[in-house]
Amino acid sequence: MDKLLLIDDEADVQYSFHRIFNSPEIELTTASSGEEGLKLIPKIKPDLVIMDVRMGGLSGLETLRRLRQSDAKLPVLLMTAYGTTQTAIEAMKLGAYDYLLKPFDVPKLKQIVASALEAARAMRQVVSYQPLLESDDYEVGIVGRSEGMQNVFKLIGQLASSDATALITGESGTGKELVARAVYHHSKRSDQPFIAINCAAIPENLLESELFGHEKGAFTGATNQRIGKFEQCNRGTIFLDEIGDMSLSTQTKILRVLQSGTFERVGGNQPVQVDVRVIAATNKPLEQAVAAREFREDLFYRLNVVRIQIPPLRERREDIRLLINYFLRKLAQSQNQAPKSIAPEVTAALEQFHWPGNVRELENVIRRAIVVAKGEVILLGDTPPEIIAAGSSGASSPVALGSSEKAPENEDGADLASLAKALFRWARQDRKLKIIPAVERELIIQALAETKGNQVQAAKLLGITRATLRKRVEKFDIKQELSIR
Repeated sequence: MDKLLLIDDEADVQYSFHRIFNSPEIELTTASSGEEGLKLIPKIKPDLVIMDVRMGGLSGLETLRRLRQSDAKLPVLLMTAYGTTQTAIEAMKLGAYDYLLKPFDVPKLKQIVASALEAARAMRQVVSYQPLLESDDYEVGIVGRSEGMQNVFKLIGQLASSDATALITGESGTGKELVARAVYHHSKRSDQPFIAINCAAIPENLLESELFGHEKGAFTGATNQRIGKFEQCNRGTIFLDEIGDMSLSTQTKILRVLQSGTFERVGGNQPVQVDVRVIAATNKPLEQAVAAREFREDLFYRLNVVRIQIPPLRERREDIRLLINYFLRKLAQSQNQAPKSIAPEVTAALEQFHWPGNVRELENVIRRAIVVAKGEVILLGDTPPEIIAAGSSGASSPVALGSSEKAPENEDGADLASLAKALFRWARQDRKLKIIPAVERELIIQALAETKGNQVQAAKLLGITRATLRKRVEKFDIKQELSIR
C-alpha cells in the first residue's frame, strides 16, 4: 500500500484528495500545517508528500527545506495557485519532485502521483549484488555466479567510492537499470535523489526540456518556467537510459554538464550550476554510432570512463537456475503466497532456450507460468510454445541425454549429430562465424521463403510464436534479404 501525506491548510482541498484517492491501494493522511506535517512524517513514513506552497505558520518552502535536511529521497509535490512565482521555482530548486497549479487537473494529478511513487520505490529499494540470495526476505537483487556477472559485481564495488561517470552496455533486458541503481545505492550519494530517464521514451522535441527545464515562452505551450531533472537531481545521481537515441543537440548539452557542471534552460541564457553524477546506458554499439557521426565522439569518451558490460543471458547459462529460483520466490512474496515448485524438465528447457529478451524475458516466462499453472508445480505445458520446443529439442539431444544416446533422424535420413559436425567444420573454416545466430537466421529466411512470407505459417513451421518470429526478422534484418531472393 502506498502512503500519501497531504499538507494543506484548506479543508476543501483535503476533502477533494480523500475523494480522488479513495482506494484500498492508497492510504492518505492529511496535515493542516507544515509543523504538523513534519511531526507526522517520522511516524507514518509516507512514500510521497503533497504540499501547498502558501500556508499559515511554517511556509511550504521552509517545510520543504527542513524535510530535505532529514530525508533527501522523499519525493515532494508542490501545489500552488501562483505557478509563475519565484517561490514555486525556488521550491523546485530545493528538490521538489514536481509542482501542480491550482485548480489542478485530476487525471494529470494522478499521473504525476503515480510517477512520483514509482521514483520513490526506485530510490528506496536497495539493489544488492551477490552470487545467490539465501535470505527468505529477498531484496531486489542482481543474481549470478558466472564469471561475466562476477566482473560486473567487481566494477560496481570499485565505483562505490568514486564519483566517476559510468557507461553500462548490454542487450535489452539484461538489467542495465538494476546495475545503475546498485552503483547508486552503494555510492556516497545514496542519501540523495536518484532519477532515471529513458531517452528513447521521450519525444526528441521534449527531451531537452525534460532534462534541463525551460523558461516561460521558450516554445509554444511553455506558459511557465520549469525546472528540469538535472536541477531536481542536484547532488544526486541521474541515470540516462538508451542514451544512444539522444539527438546531437541534446548530446552537446550533456557534454557541457559533464565538463563544467553547467547548462542553460531551453529559451534561457543564464548558466545553471549543478552537481550531478551521470550514469548512462545503451543497448546500441556507440563506437559504431561515433563512426557514423550519429553520436559525439567527445561525449562518448566522457561517458566511457568506466564501462560495465552486462553479458546476455545465453552467455551465462549457469545463472539461469539461480534466476529461476530468485523469480519464483520474489513473485510469490509479492502475492503473499508460498513459492511454486518447478518440474525438472521445465528447468532443463529454460536452460536450453536462447533468451533473446534476456533476464526480463525469463522473468515474464516465470510470471506467466505461475499464473497458468493449475497446481503447485509448474509443468512444461505451463510455459510458452517456444520454451516447450526448446525442452523437446533439449530432451532429445546428445547433450541432454548423454553422449551414448543418439539423436533422432530427420526426413532425409541424416541425423542431427552429423548436421552439427558439419556446422562445426564450417565454423573452423571461418573463425568469425557464430553458428547459432547464423543457423537461426537462415532457418527463418528459409521458413519465410517456404511459406511465401506468411509469418503465421512460418512461425508454426519453426515452432515459435509469431511475436518471436517478428522479433527475429527485425533483429536479423531479414526483410532486405527476402527482397533479393
